[in-house]
Amino acid sequence: MFHLIQYEFIQRNMFHMTNDDLTPESPDTPGEEGVVAVRRAMRILEAFGVEDPHLSLAELSRRTGCHRSTVLRLARTLAMDDYLAQRPDGTWRLARAAGWLGACYQATFNIVEVVQPILRELSAATGESATFYVREGKQRICMARVEGPRSIRHHVRVGAALPLELGSPGRVLLAFSGEPGEPYESVRRAGYMVSLGERDPEVSSISAPVYGINWTLQGAVCISGPISRLGESVLHELKEPILAAASRLSRSLMGARQGQGA
Repeated sequence: MFHLIQYEFIQRNMFHMTNDDLTPESPDTPGEEGVVAVRRAMRILEAFGVEDPHLSLAELSRRTGCHRSTVLRLARTLAMDDYLAQRPDGTWRLARAAGWLGACYQATFNIVEVVQPILRELSAATGESATFYVREGKQRICMARVEGPRSIRHHVRVGAALPLELGSPGRVLLAFSGEPGEPYESVRRAGYMVSLGERDPEVSSISAPVYGINWTLQGAVCISGPISRLGESVLHELKEPILAAASRLSRSLMGARQGQGA
């Protein structure tokens, strides 16, 4: 689908590039210039959000970093194929074709395919097992997992159902679902939770929440291992990698591109 959009934009834009379209880094050939136009058009589409459904030309220019004349030309081209529409007040919104692409994505979306690569990177970076849990009633379900490389490690099978109220992943799911009182207030303030021997006396873990579209809680990402290796001080040292993984997962599940804020 991207290549089809790319082809159409190259055909419409490669011979209509303005000075505003050319930057010092712009390629020299018309075909490459057309690809630049496509990428700028994609940035226009990505500028919209659930909380920002209507954007002015000035705001689109600010968010994309493109000159207003460039944004206007590309927006009009997108509107020709029903990806954008201009409202009576002059602002722009996503249109039918953009919604169709979103529906196609949702219909074929597999959360494990999104989660698994990030879990692999998290496990490789920390040397421990990385897991993604979701809430199902009063249990947490292991949806995806990457075992750590060490011979002594914590084992959980994919699909396993574990108690919500024991262990950092379940506590995180409860905390960010609005569970009142402690320790949930503290977990919400910290943005993550450390657990030592709570569900299993030989296992410790650190977990953080993962969000999706509209900031709905999707699950919890977790690093776990033997308590003999992952003491409290070591777990707190894993704060940065677990929060970074949670942020990346949230961006992916929200549909934002790498590098954009979630």
